[in-house]
Amino acid sequence: MSITDPQALAEAASDAMWAGDKASKGMGMQREHVGPGEARLSMIVTEAMANGHGMCHGGYIFSLADSAFAFACNSYNQNTLAQHCAISFLVPAAIGDRLTATASERHREERSGIYDVAVSRADGTLIAEFRGHSRTIKGTHIG
Repeated sequence: MSITDPQALAEAASDAMWAGDKASKGMGMQREHVGPGEARLSMIVTEAMANGHGMCHGGYIFSLADSAFAFACNSYNQNTLAQHCAISFLVPAAIGDRLTATASERHREERSGIYDVAVSRADGTLIAEFRGHSRTIKGTHIG
């Protein structure tokens, strides 16, 4: 299959990845947008995601950001993995909050890329900032 339109390619690669992504689906994530080098996913914080302080466990916030990063860096139909990721938690998220992770490509050359992901609440409050470094490996998502 040869898709020449970058947006159509990003969507097709996203669909292929989403089909097998049990982790993101299992946490209730939803894909809202994918395009070349960008993606937006969201999820609602459930009671099962609460830590001992009664707020969203940071691992769930990281997972949401990491999933948005994955869809953004795989949008060129090349198998791409995380090489390094870091997150800064800014304010807590509460049970019932709808969190949105917006991933944007900052740099991509040869096999490496850098992506920033902003995680925010529905009211626009920034919850966390994530930076991911990607590495392309052999293979594609669609023929």
